[in-house]
Amino acid sequence: MSENILSLKNITKIYQAKNGETKALDNINLDVKKGEFVSIIGPSGCGKSTLLSIIAGLEDKNTGEVYLDGKEIKGISSEIGYMLQKDSLLEWRTIYKNVILGLEIRGIKTKENEEYVNNLLKKYHLYEFKDKYPTQLSGGMRQRAALIRTLAIKPKILLLDEAFSALDYQTRIMVTKDVYSILRQEGITALIVTHDISESISLSDRVVVLSRRPARIKNIHEIKFDMENRTPINCRERPEFSKYFDLLWKELDING
Repeated sequence: MSENILSLKNITKIYQAKNGETKALDNINLDVKKGEFVSIIGPSGCGKSTLLSIIAGLEDKNTGEVYLDGKEIKGISSEIGYMLQKDSLLEWRTIYKNVILGLEIRGIKTKENEEYVNNLLKKYHLYEFKDKYPTQLSGGMRQRAALIRTLAIKPKILLLDEAFSALDYQTRIMVTKDVYSILRQEGITALIVTHDISESISLSDRVVVLSRRPARIKNIHEIKFDMENRTPINCRERPEFSKYFDLLWKELDING
């Protein structure tokens, strides 16, 4: 990990309403390095998802800039992938038709890109299910398909907004393991919003803690585990895990 791939400079967001203004984000500055996995946590309603929406170009900011690979981006960028809580697979399309949807929308369904998709399906054990429909797959397999659909457009960074929260606990643990493995193998930078402290620790190189609204960055914690072949599951078994958990829990005190 070296150069920054994403830089947020002085991001502020204010919502206008009939009864006055509500400041959601206050002067957010953050750099994310290439290949890094960063989690954002904070009190409920503090503006975590708003921040991701601004990065993705889905929501306007009042002040500040977003830079990707040193270039300022305004609006939606094809170089940013976005995964939401629900997999949003189209039930009437096969898995293969679902994962190439982004290629079709962007008009880049080339032989080379289709071959890339097929290689992803094979590599991550979904190729034999490519002609099945989403209702025929488990929750974990659906989430893997949604991830491959996002990776098909070859994003430089992936944003995940509570991407695993709709899954039951056991499936969620296994899916985070799969997603972590896939993103590491593909060298994709990831920025995830989560309410789950344990999830943030097990996945991340760094955890960003936001304050209550208006959200400011309270602290950024580097997460290190002394092990080879790190996975989200074996992180949870390490003695360092509980120390990180206690530290982050205190950061998230109800007084913000």
